[in-house]
Amino acid sequence: MAGFEGVVVSDPSLHNQFTQVELRSLKSQFLSIRTSSGGGDGGPLTVRDLSVAMSKLKIAGDGLSEDERAVLLGESFPDLDHQVDFELFLRVYLKMQGRVGAKNSSSAFLKAATTTLLHTISESEKSSYVSHINSYLGEDPFLKKYLPIDPMTNDLFEISKDGVLLCKLINIAAPGTIDERAINTKRELNPWEKNENHTLCLHSAKAIGCTLVNIGTQDLAEGRPHLVLGLISQIIKIQLLADVNLKKTPQLVELIGDSKDVEELMSLSPEKILLRWMNFQLKKGGFRRLITNFSSDVKDGEAYACLLNVLAPEYSRKPYPSTVKELLERAKLVLEHADRMGCKRYLTPKDIVEGSPNLNLAFVAHIFQKRNGLSSQMKQITFLEANSDDPQVSREERAFRLWINSLGIPTYINNVFEDLRTGWVLLEALDKVAPGIVCWKSANKPPIKMPFKKVENCNQVVKIGKQLKFSLVNIAGNDIVQGNKKLILAFLWQLMRYNILQLLKNLRFHSREKEIKDVDILNWANDRVKNSGRHSRMDSFKDRSLSSGIFFLDLLSAVEPRVVNWSLVTKGERDEEKKMNASYIISVARKLGCSVFLLPEDILEVNQKMMLTLTASIMYWCLKRPITEDRTAFSDGENGSSSETTSTSALDDTASESSLDDSGGR
Repeated sequence: MAGFEGVVVSDPSLHNQFTQVELRSLKSQFLSIRTSSGGGDGGPLTVRDLSVAMSKLKIAGDGLSEDERAVLLGESFPDLDHQVDFELFLRVYLKMQGRVGAKNSSSAFLKAATTTLLHTISESEKSSYVSHINSYLGEDPFLKKYLPIDPMTNDLFEISKDGVLLCKLINIAAPGTIDERAINTKRELNPWEKNENHTLCLHSAKAIGCTLVNIGTQDLAEGRPHLVLGLISQIIKIQLLADVNLKKTPQLVELIGDSKDVEELMSLSPEKILLRWMNFQLKKGGFRRLITNFSSDVKDGEAYACLLNVLAPEYSRKPYPSTVKELLERAKLVLEHADRMGCKRYLTPKDIVEGSPNLNLAFVAHIFQKRNGLSSQMKQITFLEANSDDPQVSREERAFRLWINSLGIPTYINNVFEDLRTGWVLLEALDKVAPGIVCWKSANKPPIKMPFKKVENCNQVVKIGKQLKFSLVNIAGNDIVQGNKKLILAFLWQLMRYNILQLLKNLRFHSREKEIKDVDILNWANDRVKNSGRHSRMDSFKDRSLSSGIFFLDLLSAVEPRVVNWSLVTKGERDEEKKMNASYIISVARKLGCSVFLLPEDILEVNQKMMLTLTASIMYWCLKRPITEDRTAFSDGENGSSSETTSTSALDDTASESSLDDSGGR
């Protein structure tokens, strides 16, 4: 299995300014500049060369003009003919980043939880998250010897270095995400085993909705505080907001009036739903201000005092917070009221007064969990049940939502069927999958009030889909605007499949231009298993024998023999055995480094779309390794007889689009 090789910088203080992801990217850009500036032979690169070269590549952002870069270099380095090595290049990069920051005076970069431009951490947040971890993982058989963690130390980051705590925390946030049999939990783990845990952690974090920016396994291995804390913050946030949606808490329909409002509520993020819920309860208590954020609007503690009095008046005590003028004292009384309700303390009186957004959000989310104050309105809940999705539709919506969010597009989506109706997110996704294919001049950016503007966006989406040779029979842009679930899922499946096939195509030798088809993936998988000496086989991505999980375990073992612990594998004959194997397969695939978003039920039911994506993800991971025989195995599968003898029941280039074929007679 491939290990991790970090880019090493001799100056520790300089090294600590970057993550390994950033260092690898910057090293690649530095080598590119040196090659182009040195006549193609990797010759000397001078400070004078950097202004033009970094401007062309937009290194350190495009917030500085070429002239501004030149002035900065002149100020910082009197000798412009001085030769530039990688470490000097990094120092120039940092100076330019600092100048851009000073010029913009913006804190927008703080919005991403795991960005690394500001390497400071909040001690209050660290203390709160440590308390959360101690509470939820204190009795874990493996971790209890390390817990409780002292929030006054950096033990959290040390304990996180083997990846076990982070994996366990993900399972607390989204139970069952990781099959804990796949976590390496020996007392002393070697670097390979730690790297496997970190890889499993990061791919599982993506699979529950975390946004990972500039963070890699090496960063977790080094226990970089700002990155580890950013990841932990997202995981805990996902746990606390898990019930803030109509599916988990149908009583939320009390917040709205009619079916149109239900659609609007479904499109809101959990944070916005929480704000709407909070204002709904505050209105009951006669509170006149509208709360629009979890920072400045709650600093004075008045909203909290009213909210808790509405939800739990029986726990009110004199002096009442509303009668106290001193803000810290008022905040203290608010937290004492919450304590009597049984709410965990995610913040201190000082955090309330200072308006800590993350901790205030955690506090309100926990209040919602303990007592939401909503009553069951059966008429509206019945309406929800009548419009609920069947399990497979829900699973596919989840998989496509997580996949879109993993692409790194600017817009984060919470509900596929609602958030895609403007067409904008689909255009962003298309541009990511096929760069340059979107005509942005013709696109309408949200918020979009006029319906025809949404239709224009969606018409362009359909037009691009046809360019990419998607099967779009009787589909128009208005179908997406109207939220036609069947057609939206069908389009997204073809987009995901196109992305997978393009990734695989780009890994192949460029001597052949033949497009990769589903049957090539099928042949590759069967050949890998056969060549490993095992005897399982799949006839198609609909092969019912796949439900046992044995074939995928054989395939995973074939591409990396040490990754499967066969003592944990069942025969896959009974339903419970099949489920155990399916859960293990997904975690082992993520442990390798495969980005997969399916659930065990998809394997048990042999969802052909998810079977294809799982196989293709394993194939992509295998082929991208710098090992000649993996690529050769694929080439032999093309030129040999295996392609010709594949069962005719295998998926061909259009067989996976059955969900579209069904819509042809609309």
